[in-house]
Amino acid sequence: MNFSRKIILSGMVAALVSGAALAKVPPEVAAKLGDSLTPIGAEKAGNAEGTIPAWNGGLKDVPSGDGLVSPFPDEQPTFVIDQSNVDQYADKLSDGQVAMIRKYDTYKIPVYETHRTSAYEEEIYEVAKQNALNTELVPGGNGLEDFEKAFAFPIPGSGLEVVWNHITRWRGGSMTRRMAQVTPLQNGSFTPVIFEEAMVSPTELTDYDPKEQDNILLYFKQSIESPSRLAGNVLLVHETINQVKEGRRAWMYNSGQRRVRRAPQVAYDGPGTAADGLRTTDNFDMFSGAPDRYNWKLIGKKEMYIPYNSYELLNSELTYDDVVKPGHLNQDLARYELHRVWHVEATLKDDARHVYGKRVMYFDEDTWNASVIDHYDGRGELWRVAESHNVYGYENKVPFSAVEALYDLLSGRYLALGLTIDVDDPYQYDIRRSSNDFTPAALRRQGR
Repeated sequence: MNFSRKIILSGMVAALVSGAALAKVPPEVAAKLGDSLTPIGAEKAGNAEGTIPAWNGGLKDVPSGDGLVSPFPDEQPTFVIDQSNVDQYADKLSDGQVAMIRKYDTYKIPVYETHRTSAYEEEIYEVAKQNALNTELVPGGNGLEDFEKAFAFPIPGSGLEVVWNHITRWRGGSMTRRMAQVTPLQNGSFTPVIFEEAMVSPTELTDYDPKEQDNILLYFKQSIESPSRLAGNVLLVHETINQVKEGRRAWMYNSGQRRVRRAPQVAYDGPGTAADGLRTTDNFDMFSGAPDRYNWKLIGKKEMYIPYNSYELLNSELTYDDVVKPGHLNQDLARYELHRVWHVEATLKDDARHVYGKRVMYFDEDTWNASVIDHYDGRGELWRVAESHNVYGYENKVPFSAVEALYDLLSGRYLALGLTIDVDDPYQYDIRRSSNDFTPAALRRQGR
């Protein structure tokens, strides 16, 4: 593996060796943010070979037109990784990606020129720097102290801190999206489940109260619009930061019963919504929820081919049948680039229970988004492979996932979440909301 050592700053070595969390850093280390590091902690410089460029502030030439279109419409793959050459590139792929290529002769990885497009508003950069100076893990690592808004540990010293950066990454403050989830059978047949989701950070509420909401990371509401057998069901979540101290608060409105009930199963390896058993609750957003059931080991950094600038998957002229194929997404529509990633391994604690015995995770350095995750069962066998097809939402300066795919190597099925085909204006930001919009009473009012 080609690990990058540039980011291993003086003072971090002991933490990397021992696995201990370093938490806040001294001012002279935090000063590297915006200097040798990007404002959220990636290496500014490109790699020695020139295959990863330097970060120069993100995407400069924003394309015109309605919606998000590719800034690189005329680019073609520089090469394609498939069964004929996978061994040649295996050191820059996850074991799960290699397994997918070997299982399906139709699964391939088209590799394009690398573009470091992502950027954020200046306010987020300032917050990240303050967090670098102030934020610490609580004892046990299951919560945060002196954390503000986004990117808890832009200069991390442990695997757990890297995971917290993914959990706390900036998602745009207040957002609504309409999208589809599919769970194709082995023959490729499927019925889309259409969701409308609303998410808001407590700091963006019209009635934000830091004393009342200091342990809330975000409020989340998910409504099912179709098919008819599920339409009207609504999930409400108050996502707490320290979920060991105060568990995730979740409620479900069942349209058939016309009742709101607490939903303690919406955690850890509880079943995902309308997922046909193909994902756990904490598979949502690649990984979400409490990290307390795993030991987190920071392996280091490496260069890897990950889904990136995947604008073609947002193309409104496509149909579901264009994208959803037997066994996996249509890889002709995918785009992969060489990026530096943080490599973290999570192993289940001896006294904990979960269907996944190990997770091997790769986080994009420019966004802290988990881009590829390999999941192993309790016997240590590779089971599921997750890929996040990343895009940069240049209209609002918010990177996000166009589609999350979770492939089951054993059943030959998969789940894809986030498809916005046939949806007008699927993402909306800067919506003013109150905490009253995210209460069980509001759930009853919304239910039908």
